[in-house]
Amino acid sequence: MLIGSDYPKIEFSFGNITLLEPNAFIGDIILCLIAFIFARKIGRFHVQSSFFIYWQAFFYVFAFGFLAGGLGHLLYHYWGIPGKFASWYFGILSTTCIELAMVSVYPSEETRKPLKSLVIIQLVIALIAHSGILLFADLNLDPTKGMLIPTVHATIGLGIMLGFLGYFYHKKIDISFRYLWISSLVLVPATIIQSQKINFAQWFDRNDLSHLLLIFSLFLYYQTVKEFQDKQQLRVI
Repeated sequence: MLIGSDYPKIEFSFGNITLLEPNAFIGDIILCLIAFIFARKIGRFHVQSSFFIYWQAFFYVFAFGFLAGGLGHLLYHYWGIPGKFASWYFGILSTTCIELAMVSVYPSEETRKPLKSLVIIQLVIALIAHSGILLFADLNLDPTKGMLIPTVHATIGLGIMLGFLGYFYHKKIDISFRYLWISSLVLVPATIIQSQKINFAQWFDRNDLSHLLLIFSLFLYYQTVKEFQDKQQLRVI
């Protein structure tokens, strides 16, 4: 076990191609496939509204983000740090999709519009700040700077939307939202694992452990959306 630093990245060759971090690539692809399946399932719901459309968008954006992230790990020898740019942008957008989904069912209609505007303003600020870092920061010296804005954006956005609003909706709208505030608690150890660089083994490092927690979170997200849709369908019938 290694804490505070990382194991050397696993490297292997496929023909004349040198590839890196196969474990991270496999984890990212699994997350991509799970998110894509959930997005397709939501698209088949009988009841559709902004809430479900934004959640479907989240799963699609999340899927593409982790596909890009997996390729960024695998082909790092060729793409370098710019190969990670797409996954970082997708990360910002996926958080915004969840924010818009949660705001779309806020009980007060008068409050929804300013909340949505606030989410969009936050997105624009995050994109500008992130682009500024990618353009002007020396990421070769410190690649973690590229994760700064996506991490802060996700921590604030998901903390408020899944934690605070998830609990509020659980009490005010429907019990199905309980899975969302539970998911926010699941993501706390993932943040600690990444920030403290807790690695169990070279083949099962901090990214792999975080992937397991993210997979669990995806199932909790979908469970909320599915249960809420089922109850909406019963009301329509």
